[in-house]
Amino acid sequence: MQNDKDAKKEAPKTPEVVKPSPPPVFPGLDPAAARQAKEFKHTSALLACRYEPSGKFLFTSGQDNTLQRWEIETAKKTDMAGHSSWVRAMVFAPKQKLLFSGGYDGQIISWNYESAEPIPLRQVLAHQGWIRSLSVDPTGQKLVSCGNDGRIAIWSIPELKPIHSWQAHENHAYQVGFHPSGKEIVSVDLKGMVRIWDLTGKKIREVEAKALHKYDAGFGADIGGARSMAFSTDGTVLALAGITNVTNAFAGIGNPIILLVDWATGKITKELTSKEKFQGTMWGVAWHPAGFVVGTAGGNGGMLWFWKPDQANEFAAIKLADNSRDISIAPNGKAVAIPSYGGFARIFDITPNLNPPKEVPKVPPAKK
Repeated sequence: MQNDKDAKKEAPKTPEVVKPSPPPVFPGLDPAAARQAKEFKHTSALLACRYEPSGKFLFTSGQDNTLQRWEIETAKKTDMAGHSSWVRAMVFAPKQKLLFSGGYDGQIISWNYESAEPIPLRQVLAHQGWIRSLSVDPTGQKLVSCGNDGRIAIWSIPELKPIHSWQAHENHAYQVGFHPSGKEIVSVDLKGMVRIWDLTGKKIREVEAKALHKYDAGFGADIGGARSMAFSTDGTVLALAGITNVTNAFAGIGNPIILLVDWATGKITKELTSKEKFQGTMWGVAWHPAGFVVGTAGGNGGMLWFWKPDQANEFAAIKLADNSRDISIAPNGKAVAIPSYGGFARIFDITPNLNPPKEVPKVPPAKK
């Protein structure tokens, strides 16, 4: 007869069931589990990136003054030469299959982005000094630009003929864009002054985004401005990315930040920051069609964050291999691309993992 001690040894254990992971915050997407899917390497540091509208290509710009077109499926690279300086601004006119690039050389160049060997089609000296930003209106017929001369200029597509221009800011103009309605233009300068214009250059209103600017008396220098901006899909909210809490303008020591501006009232409704303090600048912001905000920073390394627009801190964060310089969301919404100082363009998949570990009961060991 078995004693109580032996009976306890041989008693079968209750199978332990592995609890399923909580569902993603947004159906069909799982930013918290973002994983690198592709990596492209260029011979110099990268500054900016944009997905081409069909999603077949990713375009980047390098500190060697060239653009690169990467075929995402095959990783085939095509170099595009035309600028004599760095390029931070790129935008597409899908109907005409055109890419417009704006350089620190003050030039706007148009390219056929589907051509086997893209070459400059049209080229204009658009601004005195750096071109910071470009945007195409919803009709695909107008291009708007801004630069260090503080001017805003509207150009015809595809001819790149000037339509209208005006002195919009007393300081360097960092960002410009058409509102999704196509009826208004927004611009932001070095000191965080946000101005909204009609298409004739008449100022409608302005918003002072003080958090995006600091004058460093020690170095006698201003630092700030919106380094990137993006509208929500419905055009009701504008996101502005930059740097705040600056303690050293020369070294760019501060914290990344995104400000959300209510388009109807012009009020800043939310400041998006990271849970853990990060030293650097928010170089890229994008508004995902699913409703969340994506931001990326470079400085003390690189970070990728995801926010719900009604919450100050991120719901997901990914540490990057090196300093990030920009961000672009894939046309299908399933991935984000980031160019880095190390010369890499990396694509991160933000869909749920289709091959998770099987959730099966743990079977108790067999009796000896």
